Amino acid sequence: MSTNPLPPRYGAPVTLDEARRVMAAAEAECARQGDWPMVIAIVDSGAHLVMLHALDGAQHASLALAQGKAVTANNFRRATKVFEDAVGAGGIGLRMLSADGVSAIEGGLPLFRDGAVIGAIGVSGMSAVQDGVIAAAGAAAQPG
Repeated sequence: MSTNPLPPRYGAPVTLDEARRVMAAAEAECARQGDWPMVIAIVDSGAHLVMLHALDGAQHASLALAQGKAVTANNFRRATKVFEDAVGAGGIGLRMLSADGVSAIEGGLPLFRDGAVIGAIGVSGMSAVQDGVIAAAGAAAQPG
């Protein structure tokens, strides 16, 4: 018998209204932190882009990074910080570097409704820890 719990199931995709709430909460946290220049991406449970906002002053590279973090969090049904930690620990965790479609940088979180993954948020623009702060603020506005 395995001691690892099964990952959450996929649910119906995030709605536009839900994505708007997540985006608004993430943007509000950027403003609260001193107008951090972030890119915020939201994907649905099929990993399709629903919403992408590049805030004033965001670096161009963050467009792809934010989307990659959102897709990773959705497709693997876990925070991208898990992959960052695995790579940072070295050893067998370095295998993540060869996995297709893995963004091993903090800032991506799955979004849930009724315990099922409905999509994900990905954030890029500052340090990975700061990206994670904004992603967490957005994810906190999800339906639950």
